Amino acid sequence: MIWTISDLHLSFARPKPMDIFGPGWKDHPDRIAQAWRNRVAPDDWVLIAGDISWAMKLSDAMPDLQWIDGLPGTKVMIRGNHDYWCPRSVNSIRRHLPPSLRLIGADALDIGTAVVCGTRGWITPETPGFGEKDETIYQRELGLLERALKAGRALAIDKPLIVMIHFPPFVNRQPTEFARQIAASGAVACVYGHLHRRYDWDNAVQGRVDGVYYQLTACDYLGFGPVAVRGLPQE
Repeated sequence: MIWTISDLHLSFARPKPMDIFGPGWKDHPDRIAQAWRNRVAPDDWVLIAGDISWAMKLSDAMPDLQWIDGLPGTKVMIRGNHDYWCPRSVNSIRRHLPPSLRLIGADALDIGTAVVCGTRGWITPETPGFGEKDETIYQRELGLLERALKAGRALAIDKPLIVMIHFPPFVNRQPTEFARQIAASGAVACVYGHLHRRYDWDNAVQGRVDGVYYQLTACDYLGFGPVAVRGLPQE
């Protein structure tokens, strides 16, 4: 089975209590772990769509990664906008990851019953406040998504393709260029995170759009437990 959750925002090396963002975050790692162990089997997969650790460098992120490693299943991760410990070129740190963790970035991974690809994404020109610096990152992330989707299609000849992206690929419920690329790829599902306000949850695009099933997976939105990936052919 394939599960998903994102925005774990862990900080075991240099604690940053998340309940400063509201009482709903109190003891959130314990709540995630309990729900995870109740739902996920050892041979399952869990997709984590970014914002994994507050750490600024890999050595400080290792306690967070080891904590995730101690939970059931094999985990596939992408970097989020707060994952400063994770470079854009993920190859350099893959060999340092604990055994049950896989990190993808502008590439793809065959997980048996499906293929997963992904990249971080970014805010888009439709977003208020979008500026010149954002344009540079936006164009780069579009290129990285194109590479990821190409790699995914090459592997997913007879398997469903799942896309992971941290930033939501819609603005004001309208598709951005990220969503248009995802739809054109033939992907069946897309998981994303990043959104933590109730207003944003209420306006998040979920369900099937242009053939792709979109799913918001921020852990606070999910109630701090992984959920099944939706939109796969066996549903």
